[in-house]
Amino acid sequence: MKTNRILTFLIVLATLSSCKQQTDQKSAPPQMKKKEVVYQVFTRLFGNTNSTNKPWGTIEENGVGKFADFSDKALSEIRDLGVTHIWYTGVPHHAVINDYTTYGISNDDPDVVKGRAGSPYAVKDYYNVNPDLATDPSKRLEEFKALIKRTHNAGLKVIIDIVPNHVARNYEGLTNPEGVEDFGANDDTNKKYDVNNNFYYIPGEAFQVPEWQDGYLPLGGEKNRLADSKFREVPAKWTGNGSRLAQPHFNDWYETVKINYGVRPDGTKDFNELPEEYRQKDYKVHYEFWKEKTLPDSWYKFKDITQYWLDFGVDGFRFDMAEMVPVEFWSYLNSNIKMKNPDAFLLAEVYNPDLYRDYIHQGKMDYLYDKVELYDSIKHIMKGYGWTDHIPVVQKGMADIEHHMLHFLENHDEQRIASPDFAGNALLGKPAMVVSATISTSPTMIYFGQEVGEPGAENAGFGQPTRTSIFDYVGVPHHQRWVDNKKFDGGQLSKEEKSLRDFYKRLLNFTINSEGLMGEYQEIHFYNKDNTEGYDHRVLSYVRWSTNEKIIILSNFDENKSYSFDFKIPEDIIAKWQLADGEYPLTEELYGEAKKYMTVHNGQGQIPVELEPLQSYIFKVLK
Repeated sequence: MKTNRILTFLIVLATLSSCKQQTDQKSAPPQMKKKEVVYQVFTRLFGNTNSTNKPWGTIEENGVGKFADFSDKALSEIRDLGVTHIWYTGVPHHAVINDYTTYGISNDDPDVVKGRAGSPYAVKDYYNVNPDLATDPSKRLEEFKALIKRTHNAGLKVIIDIVPNHVARNYEGLTNPEGVEDFGANDDTNKKYDVNNNFYYIPGEAFQVPEWQDGYLPLGGEKNRLADSKFREVPAKWTGNGSRLAQPHFNDWYETVKINYGVRPDGTKDFNELPEEYRQKDYKVHYEFWKEKTLPDSWYKFKDITQYWLDFGVDGFRFDMAEMVPVEFWSYLNSNIKMKNPDAFLLAEVYNPDLYRDYIHQGKMDYLYDKVELYDSIKHIMKGYGWTDHIPVVQKGMADIEHHMLHFLENHDEQRIASPDFAGNALLGKPAMVVSATISTSPTMIYFGQEVGEPGAENAGFGQPTRTSIFDYVGVPHHQRWVDNKKFDGGQLSKEEKSLRDFYKRLLNFTINSEGLMGEYQEIHFYNKDNTEGYDHRVLSYVRWSTNEKIIILSNFDENKSYSFDFKIPEDIIAKWQLADGEYPLTEELYGEAKKYMTVHNGQGQIPVELEPLQSYIFKVLK
């Protein structure tokens, strides 16, 4: 869930100027680590081989993937793609339209569920997992634990979602640990707000379902005894996106209710704020700050939830819409997580650049989405109206926090690259992916099916195509061809799809093994634009290096034009690399192209280059 934002060039420049004024401190990545790569997979779609794809189709009609589909073979193939972490999206038990009353699970009301399979961000029970994903729903926790073990045995780490901003309207914990009470169980519902209420209330008013719009009807209009435009909730609660209406709008997050963290309706806080100097202190100091303080009940509830999943074997969390939750809570939660597992991978969805540094330094997040800066800039270039000149500007503005800004080109919220509404051609993602994966020390993320050009064209029910549906039962056709009836060998892929996956595999494996990508960065784009005949704003170049590895990266974003020029490495880079005049062999790290040489003359490097449409070079300098 998120609000789409269009970032103009002038806004970015203003933001970068503001960021520069905030801090000049450079983010220093851990020198002993290599790049990390996250493979986001929508768990219920991964192993589904059913290709019916009926709009609003049932689980019987359209099929569903299971935990068991992540076999040793599937996991080894994901690892060999160049992946270090798997984000299993949609694992916590969320509201679904399926009858599991045999297992003691109440039915969910279609009037407060989006789609038939339900939103993974309307969690119904935080101490259990989605029964759709289990071969035997009565043993769903055991099956997920077995998946964690298989994942670890494959050499991969496990990330799951935690959604602290909101829960499903019909939250109901069936397997809470001893002493754990459900959200809202002890709330004083006569009050709009109380510091220890888990929800905000609208006393004296009952909840009303939204007025359906644009021909929408729950379940596509199929008859269902619960789909009666009624849902009993008295008094009504605030909706997840902050709507204070008893009848939220159709475009509100009407299927969820907002969690109260001790922030009064007027925005004032019933908890301590962090002293300014804590921005520079580590998680251990943050942990001590909160340890003896009395805090709002919701803080303890989510701390207990994350501790439960750490004990279960999970290695990290992706936090949904983190900017809608006060940063002080994140300091508390994340310091508790890190005290239990210092290596836990903590990724947050934050879209306001003005808040990035707060959530990193005060909130102790490891990583944030680099959506509004890098992703939006690259997307404009891929769509044909952006210039590569913008990327070095963005990267300069992120210099102090670049290690913390996770890069991606697809995820469950964004349009598929191959969708006509985005680029319309998966190959346009190749230079973009090289840049996204190599320009900084941050982790890289890809979304399952991206590596085979999945276009997200299916009309699954709720929502529109261009994104693979997260609300309905659906098959993912290009990905299914790689699954190949659960042989996970790509046996049904076309020649072009195999070639694209091979590109991703080469690139990602290079990134997780490169020492230079965890070192220094310097753009040389503008130097070549000013000094190299034939160099163009559709080309981008920069260098990365460490003590033992010097890397030169060039990418051509133009799908129709080749470029030929004598590429130049500026004198200051040659000096930093301590290269004397002479000739230096280069290895090309993506495809092992014919060996090239860099000539250094009068302290400047020069490489004759021919870049085909959408081609990238990753050169390593050999001494």
